[in-house]
Amino acid sequence: MKKAIVTGITGQDGSYLAELLLEKEYEVHGVIRRASTFNTGRIEHLSSFDPHKEGPKLFLHYGDLADANTIRKLIYQVEPDEIYNLGAQSHVRVSFDIPEYTADVDGVGTLRILEAIKDYEAQTKKKVKFYQASSSEMFGATPPPQNETTKFYPRSPYGIAKVFAFYTTVNYREAYGIFAANGILFNHESERRGETFVTRKITKAVNRIKAGLQEKLYLGNLEARRDWGYAKEYVEAMWLMLQQPEPDDFVIGTGESHSVREFVEAAFKHAGIADWEKYVAIDPRYYRPTEVENLIADARKAKEKLGWEAKTKFEELVRIMMDADAKETAT
Repeated sequence: MKKAIVTGITGQDGSYLAELLLEKEYEVHGVIRRASTFNTGRIEHLSSFDPHKEGPKLFLHYGDLADANTIRKLIYQVEPDEIYNLGAQSHVRVSFDIPEYTADVDGVGTLRILEAIKDYEAQTKKKVKFYQASSSEMFGATPPPQNETTKFYPRSPYGIAKVFAFYTTVNYREAYGIFAANGILFNHESERRGETFVTRKITKAVNRIKAGLQEKLYLGNLEARRDWGYAKEYVEAMWLMLQQPEPDDFVIGTGESHSVREFVEAAFKHAGIADWEKYVAIDPRYYRPTEVENLIADARKAKEKLGWEAKTKFEELVRIMMDADAKETAT
């Protein structure tokens, strides 16, 4: 039975990845930050929480990417075959408000894991495969489409921290022979997306407006364009990267670009509301100091080498999220 450590396991991607790994009969160890309220809602449905049942197991450990000691101890304790670093301060707009924390966790946090892997491999002679969750935000202002050779031009503390983590991963791969891969994932959403992210904010609000529970939806830049895919499919690409004979970096996306305005229109259309403009207002507080205008993935390398391509496209993604939030609103 393979063992995997997943940082950020309570997030959208972490929950889907945990499901995938458990289906493949991994023993999964998730790293969670201590909070005063329970934050495991996305993974509570996994029966593997019960240590008394047979089959693959899910274990949770308190830790933090800002704490090198807990990371190091966990690696020596678990002796993992694979580590997936999905943990981060992942909200781009918030990174402008807490840039130092974002840099520490998203950037230096990756360095802490790789340094621990380097020492662990040297002392035990055991190999660990490492996946780094890189981001399309690293491309920032560079014109689309973007692929593995596109120049980085980040436009936020989040993007800057992710560039640091990306090159740290490449450096430890080349300097120490660690199997370290970067997945440069473009925007990927789902019914498990956090409610402060624009897509989920939209689908939740539209359903509440339809039910008469909310009057207005406040947004920022409606013209920003993104390559939106379905998160559940993207975690398979993460796993595939670590099954290759050699480590490499891959862009993951749909190859399509849609604006926030298009997402709003599609959500209201699905709800049967035609005059959506009267329910939407612009709040300047949601604008970023520096904006990323357009991201489009050129994911041909992933298709050729991993055999992966996005199946769920824009309209279907909106439908999935709208239907899930409709059920939640009804309850």
